[in-house]
Amino acid sequence: MSTREREEMRQQVIRLFNQAHIVLTEEEQGRIEIADFGLGDYQTTGLGLITYVNNDLYCAKELALLPNQTCPEHRHPPIGAIPGKTETFRCRWGKVWLYVEGEPTEPIQARIPDEGRAYYTVFHEIELTPGQQYTIPPNTLHWFQAADDGAIVSEFSTTSRDEFDIFTNPNVVRVP
Repeated sequence: MSTREREEMRQQVIRLFNQAHIVLTEEEQGRIEIADFGLGDYQTTGLGLITYVNNDLYCAKELALLPNQTCPEHRHPPIGAIPGKTETFRCRWGKVWLYVEGEPTEPIQARIPDEGRAYYTVFHEIELTPGQQYTIPPNTLHWFQAADDGAIVSEFSTTSRDEFDIFTNPNVVRVP
């Protein structure tokens, strides 16, 4: 993704935060991360995020998903004696479908991205709308997708170590 494309995507994410009435300082807006997961199709598979705090005890982020955008299937594995990241997703705006291990939902509401169908393996659906939340245990496969209007999700978790995330799709690059 070129610098110009990355800036255009960042501006889209800022507009989504504004639409959701989530105020970010100029400094925070400048730190918005645009994650395209190395797949080159940010509009389909990607995530805009701002990390407020990430230390040895906890992490707080806002995740911005454009309309129908998907964060690909992954898990947060144990790292030494640390059991892996526990994260709570709380929907702030829009609607998001979260998929975790468990009894598959038939049919699911999300649209699996065409290029990666084989890399989505868990289909227990949890629909989150504003004010609803769900906690994902460590080392649990999960993925999520925004509905037609997009979504903003607050993530509260134990320390985030994105570089250790394991994605089902071997082509994903989380931290370039």
